[in-house]
Amino acid sequence: MAAPFLYHAWVAASAAILPFAARQSVAKLRRAGVEVHRAHEKLGHASSPRPEGRLIWFHAASVGESLSVLALIDRMGRALPDAHFLITSGTATSARLVGQRLPPRTRHQFATLDAPGPLKRFLNHWRPDAALFVESELWPQMLRRTHERGVPMALINARLSQRSIARWQKQPVLARYLFGVFDLILTQNDAMAKAMVEVNAPAERVARGINLKSMAGPLPQDEDALFESRAALGHHPVWVASSTHPGEEKSVLDAHRDLIARFPDLCLILAPRHPERGDEVAELIGKAGFNFTRRTRGDMPGEEVFLADTMGELGTWYALSDVVFLGGSLHPIGGHNPYEVAQAGAFVLSGTHIANFAETYAEMEAAGAARLVAGTQDLAERVADLLSNDIARVKGVTAAKAFAEAQTDKLDGIAERLITALRLDRASSDA
Repeated sequence: MAAPFLYHAWVAASAAILPFAARQSVAKLRRAGVEVHRAHEKLGHASSPRPEGRLIWFHAASVGESLSVLALIDRMGRALPDAHFLITSGTATSARLVGQRLPPRTRHQFATLDAPGPLKRFLNHWRPDAALFVESELWPQMLRRTHERGVPMALINARLSQRSIARWQKQPVLARYLFGVFDLILTQNDAMAKAMVEVNAPAERVARGINLKSMAGPLPQDEDALFESRAALGHHPVWVASSTHPGEEKSVLDAHRDLIARFPDLCLILAPRHPERGDEVAELIGKAGFNFTRRTRGDMPGEEVFLADTMGELGTWYALSDVVFLGGSLHPIGGHNPYEVAQAGAFVLSGTHIANFAETYAEMEAAGAARLVAGTQDLAERVADLLSNDIARVKGVTAAKAFAEAQTDKLDGIAERLITALRLDRASSDA
């Protein structure tokens, strides 16, 4: 299939803006504390050697997408003991968090810019034997240049927003040119499988998979911090509000004020989605009149509110409570991943704006593992019910754990399907 005009236009534009994009990308990583040699991975300059044997490349956008494939890599690694794995992502945060949880024989690099020179250097160095792209990471040249080297390719956990679907439907030739590179497209659900076909992806290569974010594995816990937190809390009851966005903290704090009237020793662990908002959230807590401690000061929970304004510690805070409210859901943001909460063994409360995980919440509610709340008062009432009713709380926690465990049973089948589709079940290459 001949390359459409829009593809040629993007190639020309990317070459023209590369000097500016390169400076901007490297500077952004440097501001985030990334070392120079690693920041230059954005330009295709590898910072580590290619391992001997087969190399399977996973490309993801940021934190959630990168973490979602770790369990899959682990399962594929068990089935392919001679294979090595490479994860690429774009942000400093994803590199740091993925780096803490890399499966055996796996390394991380920053994703290269979608321009001819950087991609040529990247592909010449790493020479992947298979490439898997996660969700909606669809950079045109990255896809086509990888495909042109004869690399088997898959799109996994495929997800497109309604806006993206509408844009792709206006460009059916370009969509066919790009989606046609994939040997297999595994979507998160049936609706997305239908949407992929509607945007002109090859129907015979599209199939429903599973939401890989349900397979990411439990969040890590810091045992020392967990011990110190439990000692500081003593017998105080605890609830958690995590991944909150602007506007949601006020609702959570208002609910907490109602709850403290009933449970005077209650501690709220408040973990905003973006820790850099810590000063803003701390000001809100102060204006609400609560005594609080703050993680970035080295504090532990124990006062009325604990501001957990650090990255990578949610697993520790989830371990302190059976009740977690998950933000991004009281306003039309789309919700966040409830699997992480269920895997930690906590009952999930969420607002009703959960478009990104609508099917998941429906299944969890049916299983008794989650409950949607309509707003501040409803949130306070649901938390109070769980804190005061031991039988209901234990039943909900048990349901959440069972739901999480049931999802992992599907992962081996997905791994085997990918191994076959990407022709990795054949003899090892000489790469």
